[in-house]
Amino acid sequence: MNFGGKMIRCLLFISLLIHASLAKKQAPQAAAAQAPVKKWQTLSGQPPLVIARGGLSGLFPESSSFANDMANQLKSTDVALFCNLQLTKDGIGICLSDIRLDNSTTIGMIFPKDSKTYNINGQQVKGWFAVDYTSDVIFNNVSLVQSVLSRTNAFDGQLPISTLEDVTGVRPSSFWVNVQYDAFYTEHKLSVSGYLEKAMRFMGINFISSPEIGFLKNMNGKVNRARTKLIFQALDPDVVEPTTKQTYGAILKDLAAIKTFASGILVPKGYIWPVNTNKYLGNPTTLVADAHKLGLEVYASGFANDMPASYNYSYDPTTEYLQFIDSPQFSVDGLLTDFSPTASATIACFAANETTKPKKGKALIITHNGASGMYPGCTDLAYEQAVNDGADIIDCSVQMSKDGVAFCLDSADLTGDTTAMPTFMSRSSSIPEVQKEKGIFSFDLTWSEIQTLKPQIVSPFGQNAGYQRNPEAQNKGKFMTLADFLEFAKAKAVSGILINIENAAYLASKKGLDMGDSVTKALGNATFDKQQTQQVLVQSDDTSVLSKFPGVPAYKRLLRIKEEIGDAPKLAVDEIKKYADGVVVGRPSLISTDNGFTQAQTNVLQEMHAGNISVYVFVLRNEFVALPFDFYADPMVELATYVAALEVDGVITDFPGTSSRYMRSPCVDLNGEIAIIPAEPGALLKQVPPMALSPANPPNPPLEVADVVDPPLPPVANVSSSTADSPGAPAPSSSGMAITANFGLGLAAIMALSLLSLGY
Repeated sequence: MNFGGKMIRCLLFISLLIHASLAKKQAPQAAAAQAPVKKWQTLSGQPPLVIARGGLSGLFPESSSFANDMANQLKSTDVALFCNLQLTKDGIGICLSDIRLDNSTTIGMIFPKDSKTYNINGQQVKGWFAVDYTSDVIFNNVSLVQSVLSRTNAFDGQLPISTLEDVTGVRPSSFWVNVQYDAFYTEHKLSVSGYLEKAMRFMGINFISSPEIGFLKNMNGKVNRARTKLIFQALDPDVVEPTTKQTYGAILKDLAAIKTFASGILVPKGYIWPVNTNKYLGNPTTLVADAHKLGLEVYASGFANDMPASYNYSYDPTTEYLQFIDSPQFSVDGLLTDFSPTASATIACFAANETTKPKKGKALIITHNGASGMYPGCTDLAYEQAVNDGADIIDCSVQMSKDGVAFCLDSADLTGDTTAMPTFMSRSSSIPEVQKEKGIFSFDLTWSEIQTLKPQIVSPFGQNAGYQRNPEAQNKGKFMTLADFLEFAKAKAVSGILINIENAAYLASKKGLDMGDSVTKALGNATFDKQQTQQVLVQSDDTSVLSKFPGVPAYKRLLRIKEEIGDAPKLAVDEIKKYADGVVVGRPSLISTDNGFTQAQTNVLQEMHAGNISVYVFVLRNEFVALPFDFYADPMVELATYVAALEVDGVITDFPGTSSRYMRSPCVDLNGEIAIIPAEPGALLKQVPPMALSPANPPNPPLEVADVVDPPLPPVANVSSSTADSPGAPAPSSSGMAITANFGLGLAAIMALSLLSLGY
């Protein structure tokens, strides 16, 4: 294997990513030490330490050169690089996630017949082990793979195994060595303590941790405690520690005894904030406070952006980190994480910053069915949460009941957002003009019938796919009529509202319902047409609908472009200007994606802005499966990319609280002292070998004039006509281009690798 060439490629890769990401951000490391001034509840009073488990192992193979370099560069605070130490047959120290090499390297493919079984701490463990191979054999034959199967394998087999010298060679702020199985290596005539004694003579090792008390006691006389801290690593409470034969849960009840041989403890985060079987947080324990009273530091482990721990966090990893470091009662002294950039940014940007108001001039925060990531969409609870979260604009997608009541719901089909199934299953029908699938439609039920239903919280990734949203609120909240929504918006004094109108042509021609007139009257009755204090955004995918709202100074018209486009030629932009002041586009229309990676920024944003048309991106979601790999499973990086780097005019989101936290942080400004670093579209994809990717999708087509203009709305039909209740009868199309509502979920990737939704 040509590892020299790969190392050069690695350096070029890191240079490209860092240079591209910091194009607008000068001297990030100078700003790195400038965390918000506050009194930290850590033992030292200093900001918590971020500990990068194998570097940025949430993206790259653990402890690879890519992972370590990226973790060491993408930081806003000090970051310690964490190495799980293993020893080869000839006593060379290497960094690998587990004592078994087969889950993190290609060794099983290279030496398929070499698996062995060893007794390790009383357990029979089968696999491939470093003690059976010399370092030369490993370095010349074996390469790294991603050890977590739900993550991308695009970099598998590309990078060599790292030694401790390789890790310290990137000059990290701190270096942390974890010794998992000292007793096992002792049985094989290898001395971990002897190896570390020699290593500390020529490299700085700031922390040595181990779950084995005997090893830590042995190291006590061999390290300078002023330079190297010894940390006791506790495993799960019921696991037995090999030296004392006590469970780790029992050992932690005697912190004073631990203090005699260690400076601190490293514990799974559940020891501090327990999560119950329903995946909701319990009450915090007193472990941190008790340890701090004795002078013991507490480090929490188990953090990963792509492994949701509790519904309380709403799939926002920043919220979870803050739970451990920004409590009035305590802060852990460090966080061991697979996604160090997120933890570091949380400390620098968001801790002690919750009361700061959003800065003016940045993108509008527009809700998608209220705070629909936390409560059933378009309910009173979803809107109340959105207001509390700091949304600028709350939205209502208007639907019509059979008897003409306008109300808010994401879709005319009630089967997803309500409990209409199975009560009204007999009323289901196929209406190609509205959607491809059969449904139970609001315009076929009276308002009194709809009110017998309960709202239903919906996960866009499937209720049974492991990404449920706040199940305790599954059917909570009340539906709101359009009139109720408007009164709510006035009473809460939000900055504005967005009214979305779809299916107007079908409703007029087949159901005798004039949606545009219903909206116009409701806005007039609420006096939104006679004021300038609250913005009114009227959105539709139909230019004929937008034509019904001309000349009202308080209104701004938005054309929803459902198709994914790759270009916006001037002729199409000029045509849009006749009907709309802005456009709402899906994320892939601004940044194209390929195989789960961002591919390139399109020209759509610049072309729309050149035509004085505002651009709003739709729809942002916190779940990591909705994010390209370039965003490190962190919705804050996505926000920084669209808001700070691309400078969109607004974001439409299921989680307005996440957007609000970003907007009101000091890190929203790329020219400030500290910033959330946006992704550079396409930079990461260029480093993936072509053979590791599926064939690329064809580029999105350009927007054409014919795609913009819709036929005039038909006259409102007489509902008494014999065809009024014929759901399948043809109606004028609401768009010149065939609508393909494509979430681009990449099912194979989600099922096999868990990763990406290329959705709107």
